[in-house]
Amino acid sequence: MNDTVLIGLLIPFIGTAAGAACVFFLKKDLKTGVQRALTGFAAGVMVAASIWSLIVPAIEQSSDKGRFAFLPAFIGFWVGILFLLLLDHIIPHLHIGIEQAEGPRSNLTRTAMLVLAVTLHNIPEGMAVGVVYAGFVSGSANITAGAALALALGIAIQNFPEGAIISMPLYAEGKSKPKSFGLGVLSGAVEPVFGGLTVLIAGLVVPAMPYLLSFAAGAMLYVVVEELIPEMSAGKHSNIGVVAFAAGFSLMMALDVALG
Repeated sequence: MNDTVLIGLLIPFIGTAAGAACVFFLKKDLKTGVQRALTGFAAGVMVAASIWSLIVPAIEQSSDKGRFAFLPAFIGFWVGILFLLLLDHIIPHLHIGIEQAEGPRSNLTRTAMLVLAVTLHNIPEGMAVGVVYAGFVSGSANITAGAALALALGIAIQNFPEGAIISMPLYAEGKSKPKSFGLGVLSGAVEPVFGGLTVLIAGLVVPAMPYLLSFAAGAMLYVVVEELIPEMSAGKHSNIGVVAFAAGFSLMMALDVALG
């Protein structure tokens, strides 16, 4: 694994760590409106990344299939959706602001389940960055270094608010600042791990690249629709989340075109 790929895989993790570090500089928990805006922004980035950085390249790489060029993307997309649906059912987790835990019954603490909730949707993000860098390294997927960097930066930007959203509530619940920061960072540690594993797997199975790209897109969109959109739309003034969603979407779209 060369230095370019390693740095690319670490960029999103750095975004999470930087966001978690907000606990050292902010005195109070994030206001509901701010959390809603940050969640909407993250959702916008993920939707744009799923389309321009993953699904579109997957279809382009299958152009030799003619009218069935959509098929690998279609299959990979649904496998990604079902994969996250499975994780959602087998991993106990608790979303910020929700009292009822999801997944199987467990004796895990509230803190552990909050961290698992963020970790759960960091997995597809890490895989998305990994498969794009694998496409770049293979040279057969028409993915440039700029396009891979655009996705890594986009995920890092949306990881910044996620890091803050996990560390600040933990601090408000009584955890120390260092522990809240550490748990926020831990939630993002799965990204470089799953990203690296995806690079290795995709590098060995280059013909599967369209399936892997769309798999990551399906997994990311599952998170957006199942978790982020409901959170950004809950309660009064849901338009804050919508505007932030549009901002995140347009920023990721601009990054992909400018750097790709």
